[in-house]
Amino acid sequence: MTGPEDRPSIVAMNVASLGYLRITAEDPHNWAGFADHVLGMEVVPGEGDVLHLRMDDRHHRIAIEPGPAGGSCYGWEMADAAALDAAAGELEAAGILVTPGTKAELESRRVAGMIHCLDPAGHRVELFCGADRGDGEFNPGREISGFKTGDLGLGHVVLMVPDLEPAVRFYTDLLGFRLSDYMMTPFKATFFHTNPRHHSLALLEVGVSALHHFMVELDDVDDVGRGYDLVQAEGIELARTLGRHTNDRMISFYARTPSGF
Repeated sequence: MTGPEDRPSIVAMNVASLGYLRITAEDPHNWAGFADHVLGMEVVPGEGDVLHLRMDDRHHRIAIEPGPAGGSCYGWEMADAAALDAAAGELEAAGILVTPGTKAELESRRVAGMIHCLDPAGHRVELFCGADRGDGEFNPGREISGFKTGDLGLGHVVLMVPDLEPAVRFYTDLLGFRLSDYMMTPFKATFFHTNPRHHSLALLEVGVSALHHFMVELDDVDDVGRGYDLVQAEGIELARTLGRHTNDRMISFYARTPSGF
């Protein structure tokens, strides 16, 4: 089922894209081979055991941090500091507890400004501006044509939530995300866009609160096929085999990450 009409937002907040992800792992270094050899990202060591995964001219798009497997937070990019300040005011006016990023958090994310809050399902939402560029050109971990990022952001995330409706209201009425699509069976799901990418966020009502998957898009379908071959050659668990989605028309497969999702 589809719903092509955008749901109006009651605020003027304008999130540009999904800018970054931060994911916890018991041993972040387990991600190194998966990220570069299979996904084609560039692995850049960070402070301590943190790994930064580079996909384009940004310093990094994904950070893997030490911690219990499965933890995550999501960085949504705003145009500038003024837009970030306006977003903080709008969230606080709606009764949402908003916390400014600390100096250490800004440095670890390589951004000029950041605030964070929780959505109704308990997912940590970070709004930021002023991301740093990396040193030199992006150097992929395997031969690929590149990732489709830029104004579209890093890709999309799909989050599991216990109750769909409060989460939908939060992202549409407060953050200004726009409806792309929805489905009622075999489970309830709603898809949202912030830019021309079909969806940067989807919510699944499945009774728990956790990250279901993230998607990164390659410029060439042959690179997807080579990744599919590598996953099978390396014995990495496939959650879904190669196929095409009916809504965003992506040819894709799902592989189990070193963090278990």
